[in-house]
Amino acid sequence: MLGSAMAPVALAFAVLRLTRSTGDLGVVLAARSVSVVVFLLLGGVISDRLPRHVVMVGSSVLAGLSQSAAAVLLLTGSAHIAALAALQVLNGATSAFAGPSASAVIPQTVPAQVLRQANALVRMGSNAAAIAGAALGGVVVAVFGPGWGIAADAASFFAAAVLFAGLRVARVNRGEGTSMIRELTDGWREFWARTWLWVVVVEFAFINMAYGGAFNVLGPVVAEQRLGGAAAWGIIVAAQGAGLVLGGVVSAKRKARRPLLAGNSALLLQLPMLGLLAVAAPVPLVAVAAVLAGVGIEIFGVRWYTTMHEQVPANMQSRLFAYDSLGSFVFIPAGQALAGPVQSLIGTADAIWAGTAVMAFAMLAVMFVPQVRSLRAHQAPAPSLLGTEP
Repeated sequence: MLGSAMAPVALAFAVLRLTRSTGDLGVVLAARSVSVVVFLLLGGVISDRLPRHVVMVGSSVLAGLSQSAAAVLLLTGSAHIAALAALQVLNGATSAFAGPSASAVIPQTVPAQVLRQANALVRMGSNAAAIAGAALGGVVVAVFGPGWGIAADAASFFAAAVLFAGLRVARVNRGEGTSMIRELTDGWREFWARTWLWVVVVEFAFINMAYGGAFNVLGPVVAEQRLGGAAAWGIIVAAQGAGLVLGGVVSAKRKARRPLLAGNSALLLQLPMLGLLAVAAPVPLVAVAAVLAGVGIEIFGVRWYTTMHEQVPANMQSRLFAYDSLGSFVFIPAGQALAGPVQSLIGTADAIWAGTAVMAFAMLAVMFVPQVRSLRAHQAPAPSLLGTEP
């Protein structure tokens, strides 16, 4: 996470210094995003078939090699857009395999009674590393150049591979006598059989779409035009990061009997921040709201991961996490692409209010779904709903 947070900063400046084209930067970044989407379901199947630590080691090594190649091209002055885009396709594919494995491996490493605390600790560490990595990436690029920022990311993947090599977890599904298509289909049936699961994934398809446009695209516009520029935006983003860490602490200490209801209620803490951005409130006020937004996001995140680990059979977790990621992220590019045209039609403030309204509707609608409202936490191993667990 530390290296991966440095990479976007380094890659952005590398491409801009190479061609000075935002279009080229979009191509390179999109190459990775599309690759993740294309390979995510396959990554889920493989992560359920093989020992998950093996997948994590292999994906880390391949990611390190892809970033090493990109660093060499940049440091030797041999880089061009096609090569960088191709390497980001490979890097995205490794992420599609690593993500489902890492998401599902935690229940295999800790006792069930501390699963929630373990998820909180992992997410706190990841969030802290992401905050530090983004800042460190800016320093490395400014002092040494973007090529060395990518090299540092490559080194972080190799270090992760060494650490993952010390992990030993059992294989949960050998896949004997079944094709990967069959396993993917079985995963879909398990996914669809859990109403609480697919309802929340649909919810986040819309939340992430609206948030991607309202906060990630239009937020910097408000900061640039009315709040004082990049420094103000940096304060707001850092405040949200601090909230994510604080939310992890809260989640580790407090258990919810109805985790999805509690988690979705916490998500509502994002709305004040967006409203304050829409009216261009003073930066300190927006920053306080950003802390609360981060707390809400992380309270949901810990409860969501813990619920998945408790409610989904071990041999299906990587596949269902893959379906979760795919559904939750599928509309993000649309939200980012629509932000500009919607802003042109109704203005920046109203566009942010529109995104806020979409998010509020999605959050509140899910709370009326009985399976979401009534689902209770438990520590017993989850059975397969369709009789596919060995």
